[in-house]
Amino acid sequence: MIFKRVGSERPYPDHGLQPQDWAGLAPRQVRLDELVTTKDTLHLGSLLDEDGTFYGDLFAHVVAWRGELHLEDGLHRALRAALQQRTMLHARVLVLED
Repeated sequence: MIFKRVGSERPYPDHGLQPQDWAGLAPRQVRLDELVTTKDTLHLGSLLDEDGTFYGDLFAHVVAWRGELHLEDGLHRALRAALQQRTMLHARVLVLED
């Protein structure tokens, strides 16, 4: 299995971060099999686009909440890593408290 679970929504409260705010979080490695997705569909163009990060963050965005890591943004990066037989992904992780 690639991910811990495939979800289709964000179960955590709104964190209020804008895309540019994520840059303040240092990236770290996370295991793909510990991630819960917040999207259950992927646009194939995002996966295959070599310049997919040209206008965005180079790292996936993950929200740690209630003991789980939720992949908020970067599903295409995570899937690309899995297709390359990697088990880890570099991500910016926001820790939310209850």
